[in-house]
Amino acid sequence: MKSKRTKATDIPQKVKQAVWERDGGRCVVCGCCRNVMPNAHFIPRSKGGLGIEENIVTLCTNLTENQCHYKFDFGTRQEKEEIEAKIEAYLKSKYPGWDRKNLIYRRY
Repeated sequence: MKSKRTKATDIPQKVKQAVWERDGGRCVVCGCCRNVMPNAHFIPRSKGGLGIEENIVTLCTNLTENQCHYKFDFGTRQEKEEIEAKIEAYLKSKYPGWDRKNLIYRRY
């Protein structure tokens, strides 16, 4: 049985579909439309990042030239910071009042 935290950080299919539509089926960092997936947490699951639309974005996979998702997770510090800034600006443009503090699982 999954814990409450695991359930909260999982990305439900309906959220993936909503994010795909919001992002137009394109990577929000580079605009690529091939080999992209709506499964990247802005606040990582390891830090309690919720599986909600405001925390999930579409990024290109390792099968693309830009590899935005890979660089966001495993790139250099500079790559991570640049991608994080682009994603944050994008999410703020989509959700007025967006605040990263609201994207983290809270036990109580």
